[in-house]
Amino acid sequence: MPKLFFEDFEPGDVATYGAYPVTKEAIIAFAKEFDPQPFHLDEELAKHSLLKGLAASGWHTAAMLMRMNCDHFVADMASLGSPGVIELNWLKPVRPGDILSGRSTIRERRVSQSRPETGLVRFFFEVLNQSGEIVMNQDCFIMVGRRGMEPPPPRIVKPIKFEPFTEVQWPMTPLWFEDMPDKGGTTLGTYTFDTENMIRFATSFDPQPFHLSEEAAKKSPFGQLAASGWHTAAAWMRTHLANHRKIVAERKAAGIDVAPTAPSPGFKDLKWLKPVFAGDVVTYSSRITGKRVTSHPGWGLVAQQSAGVNQHGEQVFEFQGVVFWPTKP
Repeated sequence: MPKLFFEDFEPGDVATYGAYPVTKEAIIAFAKEFDPQPFHLDEELAKHSLLKGLAASGWHTAAMLMRMNCDHFVADMASLGSPGVIELNWLKPVRPGDILSGRSTIRERRVSQSRPETGLVRFFFEVLNQSGEIVMNQDCFIMVGRRGMEPPPPRIVKPIKFEPFTEVQWPMTPLWFEDMPDKGGTTLGTYTFDTENMIRFATSFDPQPFHLSEEAAKKSPFGQLAASGWHTAAAWMRTHLANHRKIVAERKAAGIDVAPTAPSPGFKDLKWLKPVFAGDVVTYSSRITGKRVTSHPGWGLVAQQSAGVNQHGEQVFEFQGVVFWPTKP
């Protein structure tokens, strides 16, 4: 039974928690599955990257924060999931040997107008390393049940039909910054969610009952076993890089120079629009929304909108991201 309800979270409350050890093996294991870029996989190659050494995937850092949150308070709260992330910033690399902790500040709370048995609590999370440096921050709402009220019934989510990106198709990567178009969209690929990979991810990073147990999920607002939102996000990264590897191989075979990949400083407006269930096949797409030069010599920034759509054509996921992009040598 939950111990913490909407009424227990007061605006202004601050909590510090966690001592999460980051290992080289864990960094590489996560990267191999979801974010296989050289600076997450190979110590020597990482020295020559923008990160100047082996570092955890940003999606891995977000997942590690989720695990610390679960261990500290989410496991004891009447959690109903999250609608998304307002903004997330990756501020410093997370290295092997780092010990991470979390700090939460409650910014506001309100009762849902459409579902009065549900409260919305806005958290500002910070992830700190052992030196007290903030390596990531995240601004988001969590939906929480109210004390003394019956849990909400399984949600009936109105399907959002996805309108495919209509711009000219573009190869996404590995063009140099100067060659990148100002706009254009592409389909990245698909990812199949199944009971095994959903439970495996949730066990490591988001062990809430509706991600771990079919029986418990039936009693939740999801109605059946649902994937962690961070699993849905990490799967986008996996398809993005699979698409990248394919294009790199094609360009190298044709004798065309390719630009290296680079990290992202963060994203905003991430939305989990519809639950992702076992058996769902999600197709991910991205499109450019703009680009600009930066104060970092040799690097520009490219903005993009990304989305995920299930096999029924219903949009389940979207976010607005930016990524560093190398200029021509």
